[in-house]
Amino acid sequence: MPRPESVDGHVAGVSGDPASRDSALHGRKVLITRSPDRAGSLARALSAAGAEPLLLPLIDFERAADQQALEVALDALAGGRYDWLVVSSITTVRALKAKAAERGTELSALLPSGVRVATIGPSSRRILEAEGIRVDLAPEGSQSAAGLLEVWPGGPGRVLLPQADIADSLLSDGLAGKGAEVAVVTAYRTVDFPARPEERLDTELAKAAAWPAPGTDVAGEQELPLLEPARARTMIDDGALAAVVAASPSAARRIAATLVPLRDCRFIAIGRSTAAEAGTLGLTVAATAKEPTPDGIVAALTELFASVQPSAPERT
Repeated sequence: MPRPESVDGHVAGVSGDPASRDSALHGRKVLITRSPDRAGSLARALSAAGAEPLLLPLIDFERAADQQALEVALDALAGGRYDWLVVSSITTVRALKAKAAERGTELSALLPSGVRVATIGPSSRRILEAEGIRVDLAPEGSQSAAGLLEVWPGGPGRVLLPQADIADSLLSDGLAGKGAEVAVVTAYRTVDFPARPEERLDTELAKAAAWPAPGTDVAGEQELPLLEPARARTMIDDGALAAVVAASPSAARRIAATLVPLRDCRFIAIGRSTAAEAGTLGLTVAATAKEPTPDGIVAALTELFASVQPSAPERT
């Protein structure tokens, strides 16, 4: 597989489609702050729109510290203790799937026939359905915790809510306020990249070095320049980065801790909760995706830059 030339030249995988050359994103460097295994779909969407995606992993995920509590919760789920399983992120699905694999079974086998499943966004829904799990409830409008609460049926019911160790109480408090009996369990830990190899949720990258070599393969289809924070800092100072994408509130916190001041690099939020967190950190949110998907992020970026005249490429 050919390696990309450099962060200053053509990036392998950038679309050669003439339509992409007319895009408002053509040639603009956009920083993705996800880990390599989670960046593929957004990188492909950006490339198809003519942008040059770069990778700076800032957050990663580890197994929950209290595995016993998670085991007990899943035993109760499999035993019919709960009426609802609420899934708030793709990473939650990965954590639950890993626990099912430890038990020698599939995730769907942990769900009795009477348990209903709710989720927040389309990505979580797709991955659950790919596991053979029917999603009974998901918001069509605001794809967020607030959006799910808006469509929640209310009334009594026993809910299992596995989530990150740093998740706020908005969803659990909201469900309880609608009459549900909510059991919250930590499914995974959010940590600075890279996670400890022995604790990382994704075993395929567990042996990766602290900073993988530039040209790390993304989803088996595309090689991207992978930056270290110091290099990203230099590019921001030189005006070479058009935008940085935060796909979660925790990513916003790491961007604030690592990359501020952003100068002319625009901060793009995947959704309202990420934008709100950025606001509390003093970051200016240039655009928020209307849908928390790669296409939604690309649409937000395209709208943002549509009225901006492209500048001559800077040498970095």
